[in-house]
Amino acid sequence: MDTTFDPTAPLDAAPDPWVSTSQPSPRDGPPYHMTEMIAAEPDLAVRILDRLADPQGPAGRLAGEIGQAASNGSTIVVTGCGTSEHAAQGVVDILRDALRGAGLAAGPGAIVAAQAFELALDPPAAGLVIGVSHEGASTATNRAIAAAAAGGARTALITASSGSPGAQLVDTVIETVELDHSWCHTIGYISPLVVAAAVGAHLASRPLDADAVRSLLAAGSRDESGAEAIAGRLADARTILVIGSGADRPAARELALKIEEAAWVPSTMRDLETFLHGHLPATDDTTGLVLILTDRDGRIERLARARQALAATAVIGLRSAAILARDLDDELAADLTPAGRLLVDEAPSLPAPVAALLGSLTPLQLLTERIARARGTNPDPIRRDDARYLAASDATE
Repeated sequence: MDTTFDPTAPLDAAPDPWVSTSQPSPRDGPPYHMTEMIAAEPDLAVRILDRLADPQGPAGRLAGEIGQAASNGSTIVVTGCGTSEHAAQGVVDILRDALRGAGLAAGPGAIVAAQAFELALDPPAAGLVIGVSHEGASTATNRAIAAAAAGGARTALITASSGSPGAQLVDTVIETVELDHSWCHTIGYISPLVVAAAVGAHLASRPLDADAVRSLLAAGSRDESGAEAIAGRLADARTILVIGSGADRPAARELALKIEEAAWVPSTMRDLETFLHGHLPATDDTTGLVLILTDRDGRIERLARARQALAATAVIGLRSAAILARDLDDELAADLTPAGRLLVDEAPSLPAPVAALLGSLTPLQLLTERIARARGTNPDPIRRDDARYLAASDATE
C-alpha cells in the first residue's frame, strides 16, 4: 500500500463549483487508485452512515417519501447506468426488505429497478423515482429523472454532490460527498448501497450497526492470497461468467462489469437458474466462472441449486470459483470450486440484503483488482488511456 494514502481519511469531495472528474493519474503498477479505494471503503461507509443518521435529515426525509409512496400504492423506481445501475438494483433489494420491516406492502411491483435509458422513454406518471449517479452527470439517468418529473413523479438522487447537474433536477438530494479516485468505480458502488441501508433503517425504525458494517467490509478484502490464487486461474480465461441469485444478483452483475473494465476479459452475468437453461453448450475448460452465494434469505434452496450448477460445470471442466458465505464453506464440496473461493463473514445483526450486498462487495472488488494485476492491466482509466478506447467513449456522448 502507498504509505502516502491514509485509508481512514475522508476522500476528496466534488469541487465547488461542480466539474466532472478527469482521468485518474497514471500509475505503472499497484497500488492502483482502485486498490486504495477498496482499502478506504470500511471507514467511508461509517462516515456516510454518520452523515445520514439524523431522522430529520435527507435520509430520513427520503424514507418518509418512500413510506408515503408505498402507503398510497404508488410505484417506486430506482434507476441508474453502469455501476450505478447495479447499485440501483441493490438499493431496491435493501429498500424492499425495509418496507416489509415497516409493515408496508412490498410485493414485486411496489419498488423496482429500471435501466435509465429505458425509463426515460417510458417514465411513470406518478410515484417516486430515485436516481443513482456517482458524479450526477450521467446523461441517460438525468434524462430519466427529468422525464419522470415532467410526468408528475416525485424525484430524488443519490450522488456525491448537490452541485451536480442531476441534483438540479430533483426534489430530494442525498449527498455521499466523497469521490472515487478511480474510473473503475468502487466508491461509486458502495456509496448508494450504504445510503440505502441508512434510509432503510429510518424506514423500518431499526438501528443499523455501523461497527458491523465496517467489520464486514474490512474482512472482505483480507484474503489477498485467496484472491490472487483465483485470479491466476481466471486471468487467461476466454470468457468469465458470474452467477448469482436473490440479493447476490446485483453483485454478480457488478463483478462482470468490473472484470471487463479493469482486466478486459469478456464477462457476463447469468441468474443462477438461467445459467442452467441453454448456456452450458458455450462453455469449456477455457471458461471461468464465479458463483456469488451470500444471501441469507432462501439460502437452503439457493445452495442446493448452486451445488447442481457447479456439478455441471465440473463435468465440463470450467474454472469455477466462488464468493461464498462462510457458513456454507463446509456445505459445498471443495472440488466444485477448483479455482478457489473467497469466504464472506456472516453479519446477523444486519438486514439480510445489506449483509449480502456489503459482504460480497470488497471480495468482488479485490478479485477484480487481482485479475487486473495478473493480466498486467491498469484498472483505473478503464482503458481510456488508449486513444482508440477514449475515442470510442467520446463517440457515445
